[in-house]
Amino acid sequence: MERLYFIALLPPSDIAEEVTRCKQQFADRHNAVHALRSPPHITLYPPFRYPEENIGIVENSLTEFGRDRASFTVRLRGFGAFPPRVIYVNVIKTPELMGIREELVYFLGDRLQIRDSRDEGRSFSPHMTVAFKDLSKKAFKVAWPEFEARSFQRDFTVDRLTLLEHHSGRWHILRDFPFRI
Repeated sequence: MERLYFIALLPPSDIAEEVTRCKQQFADRHNAVHALRSPPHITLYPPFRYPEENIGIVENSLTEFGRDRASFTVRLRGFGAFPPRVIYVNVIKTPELMGIREELVYFLGDRLQIRDSRDEGRSFSPHMTVAFKDLSKKAFKVAWPEFEARSFQRDFTVDRLTLLEHHSGRWHILRDFPFRI
């Protein structure tokens, strides 16, 4: 059976808690709960289907990929939006972040034939979503001015990739893949 997976960078627990509080604010004020169905994350590779019985192949490949990468700093600066429904924590496009994304896309395509046709020709816009899909256009217009002006500055070291799996209507952490330190 095929399941849905994606690959992400997860922040440390203190930052994850702050971002989850933002998500909860959208749930409480605007009935926008969809963002709460996954842990705070930066998507490196979007959801893809893969046979559950063969996921070990992906895990072994990601172990190898991680071993060849060094940890790096992620910088979160303020909030951004993809109108009319998405609000997110803005992630600075550092060379390290953009590089690992590009390397991962190539690696997955070359090694495992995992390719996302929607990704071709689209630039990578790293972000950490706090509201999307079920945020109404009306609620977006109310919430965006507040978040646009809100300060949020955090830095953290990324030392692993994370593979997440979708089941029971939520995204769950399946496994981490450490970088060489």
